Amino acid sequence: MNRPEREAAVRRIMEQSPPRVPPGLYADAVRLGDRALRRRTAARRLLWLLLLTAAVAFTVWALTARPWVAPPSGTTPPLTGW
Repeated sequence: MNRPEREAAVRRIMEQSPPRVPPGLYADAVRLGDRALRRRTAARRLLWLLLLTAAVAFTVWALTARPWVAPPSGTTPPLTGW
């Protein structure tokens, strides 16, 4: 099929009346869209809650373990100058 034939076929399709839409399609689409929006909102809230929980847990661990402080030495320094 060459280009003029394709263009003619597209024109024929475009000139036809549009197909009928089932009557309940709009209501179904709105219902499914609302459900998807609620799921997305719930997932976003769950992820924010998880992030907040991880931040609080890290803060509590950092305050109790104090990883920035050097651990105590396992040996005593040599005694000199007695």
